[in-house]
Amino acid sequence: MLHKIPLENILFLDIETVPEKEHFEELSEAQQELWSQKTEYQRKDEYTAEEFYDRAGIWAEFGKIICISVGYFSLKGSERQFRTTSFYGEEKSLLTDFKNLLESHFSQSYHLLCAHNGKEFDFPYIARRMIIHGISIPFKINLFGKKPWEVPHLDTMELWKFGDFKHYTSLKLLTSILGIPSPKDDIDGSQVRDVFYIEKDLDRIITYCEKDVIATAQVLLRFRGEDLLPEAAILHV
Repeated sequence: MLHKIPLENILFLDIETVPEKEHFEELSEAQQELWSQKTEYQRKDEYTAEEFYDRAGIWAEFGKIICISVGYFSLKGSERQFRTTSFYGEEKSLLTDFKNLLESHFSQSYHLLCAHNGKEFDFPYIARRMIIHGISIPFKINLFGKKPWEVPHLDTMELWKFGDFKHYTSLKLLTSILGIPSPKDDIDGSQVRDVFYIEKDLDRIITYCEKDVIATAQVLLRFRGEDLLPEAAILHV
């Protein structure tokens, strides 16, 4: 079935997130208490709520999206290309721009969205942050009323599970065992907060995010038994 999907109909994506406020003290007392309650199970007795705050980007209620990178296949004559671009900056603006892309170029029934662990993280996170900003959720992200086989999402981590719902495999591990260049050759997700707030190097985060998109596309090619994209076929637009 995977082989029957035209690659040109898939939009690959990845998001990078950080805590919405740089420091725990910037939260109101009510927000601090809600954060403490939200993370009580994960923290157990090992960390205080304040010590645990550097991980707030994982939760859409306390984090924000700083970059959405996307990629798609296109044909130039008989050659296949993969083009990437990114939306970044103020969150409401980048979410609106991403929504406009979906509605203008990837809105047909045959279009699919693909991400690694997207069903657990990227897709719901985007939807939640859109609701918080009062942005209507585009059809491709809104799952309300859809049957499982109607959901227009591919997830490379889910594909790798082969029905084993206890299994988690990171993109870094998957690229390693499949012989794909690692997207984590500079930073990884745990460092994004510091790169954003302390180093203030958004360009570095954008590059990292686009590498994840490229790696996800390469993984899907391996799943289909196809050759990997050569570096010359990858364009940043």
